[in-house]
Amino acid sequence: MTYEQYQRKTCRYCDTPLGRAFLDLGSQPLANNLPRKADAAKPEFHCPLAVVKCPKCHLVQLTHSVPARLMFDEYLYVSSTTQTFRTHFAEYAQDVRNRLSGKEKPLAVDIGSNDGLLVSCYDKAGMCGVGVEPAKNLAAEANHRGVTTLNRYFGEETIGEIVSKYGKADVISANNVFAHIDDIQSVARNVRELLADDGFFVIEFAYLVTMLEKMFFDMIYHEHVCYIGVTALGFLMERFGMELFDITEVGTHGGSLRVFIQKKGGSRRQRPVVERFLREEKEKGCLEATVYRDFAARVMSFKSTLNGMIAELKKQGKTISGYGAPAKASTIINFCGLTPREIDYIVDDNPLKQDRLIPGRKIPIVTSAHLNDQPTDYVLIFAWNFAGEIIAKIQHLRAKNVKCIIPLPEPVTV
Repeated sequence: MTYEQYQRKTCRYCDTPLGRAFLDLGSQPLANNLPRKADAAKPEFHCPLAVVKCPKCHLVQLTHSVPARLMFDEYLYVSSTTQTFRTHFAEYAQDVRNRLSGKEKPLAVDIGSNDGLLVSCYDKAGMCGVGVEPAKNLAAEANHRGVTTLNRYFGEETIGEIVSKYGKADVISANNVFAHIDDIQSVARNVRELLADDGFFVIEFAYLVTMLEKMFFDMIYHEHVCYIGVTALGFLMERFGMELFDITEVGTHGGSLRVFIQKKGGSRRQRPVVERFLREEKEKGCLEATVYRDFAARVMSFKSTLNGMIAELKKQGKTISGYGAPAKASTIINFCGLTPREIDYIVDDNPLKQDRLIPGRKIPIVTSAHLNDQPTDYVLIFAWNFAGEIIAKIQHLRAKNVKCIIPLPEPVTV
C-alpha cells in the first residue's frame, strides 16, 4: 500500500516545507479503532507513525495525516470513565467561570466535547454549555443525558448555527482535541469568528516539553497530529489575530498545559508566566534538533528494555496482563511487537472497549472481573497516568503476589 496520499509536506501551523522525521515508530494501526472479536481476521488500516519538527515555527507534528472520518465517526474514548477526569473537569469549569465573573450566564462552547462531561460541568457552574462533537455515538449519548451537543465538526456552518441560536461565545474550549486537528488553521479562524470581543479561548493539551523530558512517547499516535509547545502555539495564534495571556500547569496525561488566549489587544494583561515558558523552551533546546535526536535514541532504548524484561519474565514462566487500553497502549504494543503470547489480556473499565481487541496485535480487552478471576503474575499498567488509581483498585491482588509494571519513563516493577 502507498501512503503518499497521506503524507504531510508542509507545516500545519505555518505552511513551511517539512524535512525528515526525527522519530519513526513504524507503520501502525489506528490506536482507538479497536476491532470486535468477530472482525479479528479482517485487515486493518495502517499508516506510518513518525514525527518531524518544523524549522520555522518549531511545531512537532506527524509526517502523515489520516482522514478524520476514519478515526472520529465512532469513538470509544469516554472522558467520564475515571473519577480523576470527573474531578478535573469540574475544577476546570469553575476556573473558567471565575474568569467570567462579570457575566450572568456566559455561553461556553466546547470543541470535541466527547460524552459532554465538561459541558455538563459548565452548566452546573452557571454557564450555558454547548458541545460540538463529531462522533455520532458520543453526541447521541450526551444529548440523551440532556447535555446540549451538536453532532458536527467545528466548521463554518456550525459557527453560523451557534451564533444564530445563542450569539457569540464568551468562552470556547478545546481539551486534548486541539492537537488532533489536521486543518488547525481553519479551526483558529473559526474560533476567532465565534468568540466575543471580550471572550477567551482556552485549550488544554499534553505538553511537548513534558513528553520529551519524561519520555512519554506513547502519546504519539495518529489522532495526535501535533505535539504542542508554547512557542509554536504563540506563532499560530499571532497569525490569526490572537494572543496568549495566561498558562496554568495541570497534572493530566502526566503533565499538561491549560493555555488562555484572547483576541489581539484584548482587555486581559499577559501574565509573566507566558514569557517564562517561551524562555524555558529556548533554554531547554526545544528550538534546536539535538533534543529530538536524543529523545528518539531513548525511545529505541526503551523498546529494548521492555522487550528484554518481558522475555525474561516469560522465560521464568510468569504470566502478564495489561491494565488500560487507551490509545497510548496501542503505540507501545505495536512499536514493541507485543502479542497475546506476551500479554494474556488487557483490562479496561470502559464498557465500550470491553470484548474488543488491541488494534494490530489482537490482544483481548476484558473487564476487571476477569483479572480477579484469572489473575496474572504481573500487570503492565498501560494507563500509567492513572497508575495510582489502578494500583489502589487491584490492591487486593497483592495477597496473591501480583506485581505491577509501570512502563514509562523507564519500565519499573512496583
